[in-house]
Amino acid sequence: MLNRMEMVRIFCTAAEAGSFRQAATRLGISPQGVTRAIQALETELGESLFHRNTRQVSITAFGQDYAKDARSALDHFDTLFRSHRTEPELSGRVGITAPHAIGRRFLIPFLQPLAAAHPDLQFDLRLEDQMTDAVEAHIDIGIRVGVIRDRRYVARALAPVPFYVVACPSLIGQKTPPESLDALAKLPLSVLIDRKNGRPWPWLFADGQTFTPRQPALICDDPDTELEATLAGMCFGQIPAYLAEPHLRSGKLVAVLADLAPAPWDLFIYRPQQGPVSKRVRLVYDHLKQAFSNPKLFPQGLGT
Repeated sequence: MLNRMEMVRIFCTAAEAGSFRQAATRLGISPQGVTRAIQALETELGESLFHRNTRQVSITAFGQDYAKDARSALDHFDTLFRSHRTEPELSGRVGITAPHAIGRRFLIPFLQPLAAAHPDLQFDLRLEDQMTDAVEAHIDIGIRVGVIRDRRYVARALAPVPFYVVACPSLIGQKTPPESLDALAKLPLSVLIDRKNGRPWPWLFADGQTFTPRQPALICDDPDTELEATLAGMCFGQIPAYLAEPHLRSGKLVAVLADLAPAPWDLFIYRPQQGPVSKRVRLVYDHLKQAFSNPKLFPQGLGT
């Protein structure tokens, strides 16, 4: 059964064509389909739209007036889709999620050129250290470190994320640099708490070894606070490269136990798998993919 918009569109085509057969040819349907649509619309309106005989049809006076209003309504309806498709990348909301530390340090600098080039884009940033439900939070693009197993998302690895055991030079000067995990356990250490479950994140080492400090000098749930405490000489910390590398290069931090470093994790960009991807989301997705893949913009280890 045809909906009202389809019936009106068929009627307008018939009014312009001057015959049901010609309208059927333009629309790619049968002449009987045009006849049925016109009859259904006439029943809906309670008025005749065409005079008919065995040889020809001609539009009625009511049909002529109705055709003007109908064509105006159809043109307005079609502009809803034409205007949406002409400049979708220039305006509209893009929902982005990322871990707090990455969002604070990298998202704004990375998004600033897009904001300048496309001032009608709206960036809705949701910083979470855990995976965010993309549907519930209206997320278009996500940045995450680790593994993404959820099949609802299309994920792509962009950069390695090494981890370093680090301390400031003054603390290392006060303590003997550790050469084993047993020696490390005797030093003042930090513990980062998982905000979701309240449990400590274990320290990771080569060959799948893990280590959780039993009496840490610092317990916190914020990577930036952990970094600040490490820079202040309060403790040794295991810090990801994107936080530690600038301070390692400047000499404010020193890495130890390099031989026991774990395999790097991956930084992923992801998006929901369902549905089409709008041009504005694709624009931001491709821009962030390029930015996070660039070791000059996103630290990926001292060897890069």
